[in-house]
Amino acid sequence: MKKAAFLLATLLSSPAIAATAEDASLDGGHPVNDDETIIVTADYLDEFDILAGTSVIARDNILRGLQPQIGDVLTSQPGVSATSFSPGASRPVLRGLQGERVRVLTDGIGTLDVSNTSADHAVTIDPLTTDRIEVFRGPAALLFGSQAIGGAVNAIDRRIPRIVPENGYHFDLLGNYASAYDETSIGGAAEVALSDQFVVHVDGSFRETKDLEVGGFVLTPALRAEQLEVAAEEQEEGHLDEAAEARELAELQDILPNSYTETYSFGAGFALINDRGSMGASIGYYDTRYGIPARPGAEHHHGEEGEEEEGEEGEEEGVPVSIDLRQWRADLRGEIFTGGGFLESVRLRAGYSNYEHTEFEGDEVGTVFDSQAFEARVELVQTDRDGWRGVTGFQASTRDFVAIGAEAFVPPNVTDQYGLFTLQEFEFDKIGLEVSARYEKTDVGSDSVAIGLEDAAIIVPIDRNFDAFSVAAGASYGIAPDVRIGLNVSRVERAPSAEELFSNGPHVATQVFEIGNPFFSKETAWGMEAYLRGESGPARFQLAAYHNWFDNFIYEVETGDEADGLPVFQIVQSDARYWGVEAQVAIDVIQSDDLTVTVDAVADYIRATIEGSGPAPRIPPLRVLGGIEANSGVLGGRVEMEWVDSQNRTSGFELPTDGHTLVNMSLSWKPFGADSEHVLILSADNVFDVDARRHASFTKDFVPLPGRNVKIAARISF
Repeated sequence: MKKAAFLLATLLSSPAIAATAEDASLDGGHPVNDDETIIVTADYLDEFDILAGTSVIARDNILRGLQPQIGDVLTSQPGVSATSFSPGASRPVLRGLQGERVRVLTDGIGTLDVSNTSADHAVTIDPLTTDRIEVFRGPAALLFGSQAIGGAVNAIDRRIPRIVPENGYHFDLLGNYASAYDETSIGGAAEVALSDQFVVHVDGSFRETKDLEVGGFVLTPALRAEQLEVAAEEQEEGHLDEAAEARELAELQDILPNSYTETYSFGAGFALINDRGSMGASIGYYDTRYGIPARPGAEHHHGEEGEEEEGEEGEEEGVPVSIDLRQWRADLRGEIFTGGGFLESVRLRAGYSNYEHTEFEGDEVGTVFDSQAFEARVELVQTDRDGWRGVTGFQASTRDFVAIGAEAFVPPNVTDQYGLFTLQEFEFDKIGLEVSARYEKTDVGSDSVAIGLEDAAIIVPIDRNFDAFSVAAGASYGIAPDVRIGLNVSRVERAPSAEELFSNGPHVATQVFEIGNPFFSKETAWGMEAYLRGESGPARFQLAAYHNWFDNFIYEVETGDEADGLPVFQIVQSDARYWGVEAQVAIDVIQSDDLTVTVDAVADYIRATIEGSGPAPRIPPLRVLGGIEANSGVLGGRVEMEWVDSQNRTSGFELPTDGHTLVNMSLSWKPFGADSEHVLILSADNVFDVDARRHASFTKDFVPLPGRNVKIAARISF
């Protein structure tokens, strides 16, 4: 990783030593508690209206909605769904966009894993030890890179301390049990001040889940009918064992086979903190092993073609696929306050990752993915000068990726990316204006790109270079003291990823043969968003409507061909349109010193069309979620109902998804008083044990959502 060392040395030679993220409210950068709105990564702006859709999930809510993967933790937020590939792999879906168009961040920079390359790859963030999560819906590419063209999710932990503990120490111990997973989770963290300026941190976690309990049949009615048809054909041909297998698969219910997970993590960090700034570093390790539920009818053989034909009658139709993933990560964060002048502070954030995961077929190694990555950013934060404030920065990243094995569907490749960005805000009484621009240079290269299919393929070196320019502007107007309306316009460009350019091979975990196109051009999106947000009396609300026009939109289509016994999916480009609306409202219907009762609702709808192809795949349907919550400080309770419409507007290679209604309940208790951080939470998700599936999931026809899930979670803090 000589490039990573060079990049870090270059950044450190600048005067930038600062944090990408510090605790800050929307009201000027002062620390706030977990219950207030926090925009951590953009604390240099009072109102970040260019990304009008923002949400924050505080740690009590993370604990109440705890899931093995971060994608499934966020689905109650407006405009958010999840890939839900399996319990061990789930990534956020923002406004119908996923994969390479949504960045998942740790404290402002990338997770540096390979979860963006395929839906079966886990995100290396442990929700159990995450303090809070921020969701940015909209063109977050302006701040975080072109891979955030659809938005970003930022997870915040305390691995690099931000404050000196009030009593010289702080300890957290967390535990969770979930019945649908038969889950046992435990985690802990500690910060200790070794002096009045120097703080050290350690943390660790362990989670084990068994095969998932689901609310009915594992397969959808369409796949069950397909398997029963297969059984009838096999029976007619005298293949009794195969017929029995197909019938057994069609009748499979209650338990999702091969959906277990086992995860543990640990980390340590330190920080020097004083009134001139801060400087800190950390190291962390993440390890997970999880099963990949099998696609019905999928099979994979390891013999040569002749062997496959000879053993056809007794051949085992597929073996359990699992992924064993490990990541070592080192991080650096710092800040210097200038003490006055044009700049308020200078910040640095950097991270390095050594990542490896192995895809097993039974006990046999199928493919090994190895990635070494580095990312860093420097930000120059301007002092507020009569309503004018902003930030200008430089961001750099490099990734060296290698896949080894018979099913290495992507050749070894290197991606280098460099970006310059600025974001400026102006306030004139009731009017607010914002402008932002970003230039990004991306180099993607490989020495062994396969052109053509299987034996007919030729191997050539390819190096692609892209220059991407992105701009955005926004205006808002205060129609009341705490209510604003606004309009944002953006034009964002994204360079194709190595996977989109160079893929050509079988991917056993997703059970498809993927083919990219090394001659793709940049993807461009024009966007417009109008919003209304604020609070009036006991009500808080936000409403947004958006429309995005994509040129050279990159997506997968099923060709109808087979290669290596798998369906072929070709990655292609076309124009596309995405539009949608999302709303969120909360009203305190009872508010007194002893009791607050709040009713709230979330609703979102997305419609997406690809020119020449029809509906875009995996678009979440209309969803409405409503709840009522009561809190007395010591005791709290919530009941909510989520109604999800059926999705019949589908692409040519996906099946419709039935709608569902989920009812969830929770009770919380703070045994040592309302101001105590100790909390015990008892909750039940999917109370009526219904069969529910997420249309945004690649595996939704054979991987249902959890059935009735009773959870007990606790946090002890002192």
